[in-house]
Amino acid sequence: MSTATPAQPPPLADPAELIADPYAAYARLREAGPVHRITGTDGLPAWLVTRYDDVHRALADPRLSLDKRRARPGGYRGLALPPALDANLLNMDPPDHTRIRRLVSRAFTPRRVERLREPLRRTADALLDAIEPLGRADLIASYAAPLPIIVICDLLGVPADDRRDFRAWTDTLIAPDPARPEQARDAVRSVVGFFTGLLAAKRAAPADDLLSALIAVRDDGDGGSDRERGNGGGGTDGGVGAGSDGGADRLTEDELMSLAFLILFAGYENTVHLIGNATLALLRHPGQLAALRADPALLGPAVEELARWDGPVPLAIRRFPTEDVTIGGVVVPAGETVLLSLAAAHRDPRRFPDPDRLDLGRDATGHLALGHGIHYCLGAPLARMETEIALRALLDRFPRLALDLPAGGPRHRPSMRSRGLLDLPVRY
Repeated sequence: MSTATPAQPPPLADPAELIADPYAAYARLREAGPVHRITGTDGLPAWLVTRYDDVHRALADPRLSLDKRRARPGGYRGLALPPALDANLLNMDPPDHTRIRRLVSRAFTPRRVERLREPLRRTADALLDAIEPLGRADLIASYAAPLPIIVICDLLGVPADDRRDFRAWTDTLIAPDPARPEQARDAVRSVVGFFTGLLAAKRAAPADDLLSALIAVRDDGDGGSDRERGNGGGGTDGGVGAGSDGGADRLTEDELMSLAFLILFAGYENTVHLIGNATLALLRHPGQLAALRADPALLGPAVEELARWDGPVPLAIRRFPTEDVTIGGVVVPAGETVLLSLAAAHRDPRRFPDPDRLDLGRDATGHLALGHGIHYCLGAPLARMETEIALRALLDRFPRLALDLPAGGPRHRPSMRSRGLLDLPVRY
């Protein structure tokens, strides 16, 4: 990645540095200036925002649109998907975003999430039971990846026999091989075909799961029982249950499939990497790990600090100004692509003192790993619960857990948009 700004910051290193250690590269940019004109590894231009206050404000700025129709031709627009998968909350502004968030909040209730707590614990224990006799394991393949996929599939109501291909599909879409573009096209076709069949099956035989509830919202305008709707959905941009149940307030078929895809994709993908990154961080900081083992009450705040220190999303979803916007003293023209660097913001010493130090006792309130504003992560309570349960079960089961890395160290996936491990070898 190369840069060119009026301030002429130090150049970014090659993309390999942004994968192995994005924080050093982003730190150089952050200290050189708050906003930089960059050229991405795909050759497309964008504006990179690096400082916490600017990123925080920009995440909630209604002039920064997620709607790709606002983009100028020739800029970075993100993942290209067909309409059946693209009509999701990550591509929408109000009023459509408000309408869909309100509707899904009727079905994705705190009660439904809380019902997953005990199954989550049982699943974590079962996965650890399977690897305990081995003495060594890859924690990504055997624990951090299967745990969230089991949970999110249980939430949606995906049959157990249909879960085997999800990780391959999501890996292909997040980090496609430029030399093999047909892989991404095949993954998209597979996802569309899978959800088309699953929606038809759920319509024929509804069950007590989130996908059946979303279908009810789509077909009937009924998002579940009054008692569940009254519990609220944690949304930030509209009251749960507001609005009519008329046809204008329902999901379209593309919106329904796109929403199901987003819940699966984001709910699985980010949680895998949050668990994996957190485990690696703890094993590399034995003093912090010892403090966490000694005080179970530290786990909740620890998850917030771990998400700040090495979260799964280095860059927020791209945005497009609806008018010329000044960010950090730099005028960004309407329609150009804005990338908000969460990784840079989370290591900004203006907001987090001594930011490169992992400190589980730190008040990490205000981190942006789960978003901010109307696009705050709908599944944040589930992600936190999964990570807390996964870490507690792992640390309780294996008191002598240690890294078993090859000489080259941990291998990160080749993506600037997703911060995650390809594998995490450990011994215990």
